[in-house]
Amino acid sequence: MGQVLAVVSGKGGTGKTSLCAGVACALAAEGRKVLCIDADVGLRNLDISLGMTQEPALPFTAVMRGEYPLSRASGHPSLPGLSFLTAPMTERPEDLEPQLFSQLLQQVRAEFDWCLIDAPAGVGAGFRLAVQSADLAMVVTGGDPAALRDGARTAQAMEELSRAEARIVVNRIRRRFFQRTRSTVDDCMDTIGLPLLGIVPEDEHVALAAARGLPLYQLTQKGAALACRHIAFRLLGLRQPLLNL
Repeated sequence: MGQVLAVVSGKGGTGKTSLCAGVACALAAEGRKVLCIDADVGLRNLDISLGMTQEPALPFTAVMRGEYPLSRASGHPSLPGLSFLTAPMTERPEDLEPQLFSQLLQQVRAEFDWCLIDAPAGVGAGFRLAVQSADLAMVVTGGDPAALRDGARTAQAMEELSRAEARIVVNRIRRRFFQRTRSTVDDCMDTIGLPLLGIVPEDEHVALAAARGLPLYQLTQKGAALACRHIAFRLLGLRQPLLNL
């Protein structure tokens, strides 16, 4: 059976969506069959980070309700094994049926090795939909106090709603910020109260790849792309070094 990973964050601007895409591409590049689901209902943009803006994509609700088979999920144009379901634009997350979404994920587990769900920021209805049936959760945070506070609240909400194993990724790290504030990644872990899955540096290639309509891994193999690859390897149970701050 495949694994469902919910990618969540307490606030916007943490780079959650680009990180979700980066890890998904890295898993697919390792030969895994991967499905990405954009669960940010009404504000979808995972297709941009995946480099799939020109590809027609079904909303996950159409598959969830049996209107289309899961096999109709859009395949990535240049990365075999990676498929995508987008978010609906004309519905509200509060109106979606959690039980039907859970049944969809059961089908996904039978057909894919990994499913990454890009949840909306915050702890609202879309967050609850994404985490309630997930096997794992990746809480994405920055290193600043506001992001850490929201990350801690997200971790608490995860514990209340789901049995998923949760770990944090500290994203968009700037070495100078940590030096000037005399803080460390260990401080981030202590604040949020979760074990560490990865550290990702601030990298201008993330925005550049999105502007060019490419997944990050096709633009560079360094910086954030390498960090996403290391996170993917850790999810597969392989030991990988952390970014040296």
